[in-house]
Amino acid sequence: MRVSEGFRNCEPLWSTFLSDEKPAVALQFKEGGWGCTAAMMLAAAKGRVAVFNRQTSGCPGGGTGLGFGNCYTGFPIERLLSTGGQATLADGSNYDMHEGERFHASPEITERWVQSLPYRNAPTEYIILKPLPQITDDEKPSLVIMFVNPDQLSALVTLAGFRTGAVHTSVSPWGGACQSMLFAHAEAEKGQPSGVIGFFDIAQRSKVDREVLTYTMPYRLFLEMEASVEESFLRTDAWIKVKQRQ
Repeated sequence: MRVSEGFRNCEPLWSTFLSDEKPAVALQFKEGGWGCTAAMMLAAAKGRVAVFNRQTSGCPGGGTGLGFGNCYTGFPIERLLSTGGQATLADGSNYDMHEGERFHASPEITERWVQSLPYRNAPTEYIILKPLPQITDDEKPSLVIMFVNPDQLSALVTLAGFRTGAVHTSVSPWGGACQSMLFAHAEAEKGQPSGVIGFFDIAQRSKVDREVLTYTMPYRLFLEMEASVEESFLRTDAWIKVKQRQ
């Protein structure tokens, strides 16, 4: 698969795709174990392959972000993301969430957020994160994701509207660090999809450089943007000046 020079300037990039076959060599959480999908995203950005299914999604937020439905059912996410305190888990055990993450003013506000998420149920057994240059011809990505700095983000937001003239070329919904995948799949269902800016999760921000965010594109949008590179501002002196300071 060709990755244009324009997008090499925004490496590392990797893809998400759906499959009923598990890769022979891939990182995967233990079944029923706890893990952070954001950490797997970072591993994929460094060249590793990661695989998930419904039993190895890592945590409720990760399962939701990957597209395995509403995985918050039975989990007191409304307390975790807001004011904390004692909560009862699905197995009847008590868990002290202390002061909570304080992302929302109250459990009721978090519940409003939970109800607004664009849940999806992946139609395959596995969801795989894989570096885009390693994708084979018989593997069709659903999303393309990259870590970018502000200059690169500016370029991607601009390039996303090169063929359409759209004002809202990109969206920045709030969610867990991995949940841009969920929002990007929702964008993929639209006639004119937007790119998704993400990794705003304060609980995970320390895992990346302070000037780094993610940009997630439905694969259809990525192909459109890649095809536009040769004609776009990425060949102009203005972008060369910006790129030289990176």
